Amino acid sequence: MGAVPIFYSLTANASKHQRLQQAKKVALNASSIIAFFFVTGQAILDFWGISLGVLQIAGGLLIARTAWTFAETNQYQTVTNSQEVTQAKDIALIPMAVPLISGPGAIGLVIGLAAENPQWSNYLGGLLGIAMLGITLYLCLVWGELLVKVFGQSGIRVLSQVLGFFILAISIQLLADGIFALLQESGLS
Repeated sequence: MGAVPIFYSLTANASKHQRLQQAKKVALNASSIIAFFFVTGQAILDFWGISLGVLQIAGGLLIARTAWTFAETNQYQTVTNSQEVTQAKDIALIPMAVPLISGPGAIGLVIGLAAENPQWSNYLGGLLGIAMLGITLYLCLVWGELLVKVFGQSGIRVLSQVLGFFILAISIQLLADGIFALLQESGLS
């Protein structure tokens, strides 16, 4: 649900058809990225020699940057001029799928879940859950127009700033978890 006001502010000047296409692409991109890292994430971390703690710290920093943008500058809430209406911006991969929905936090989470119990039945269940997430995300983005109509542009702006605050809190939690994990790895904790 947190993606809905951001999605509608980023597609404020898109036609209904363009918005539906973007919603489908966001859901496909986000679920594909999460599924990819669910299946291959541990191997990628092992290949590069990156610990889960380091991934959490990096993810926390990236999410904090995005959250700060939403909470402070409200950069994604600006309305473009009428000339840009005809050239709808493709936001399905960046910033919607990455980093907002399937960003470092989600990637770190699925890598951690896959590493905890690496049985094929768990992978199958995880992939099924990721597919359901994609469907749910699509439905939320499509039906989110009602939310936009109820709150209006200024209400969505306020909601986005509040969500930016909570996203910033999540990023700080990821940073703290990563630091704690690194301290445990080094034996300092």
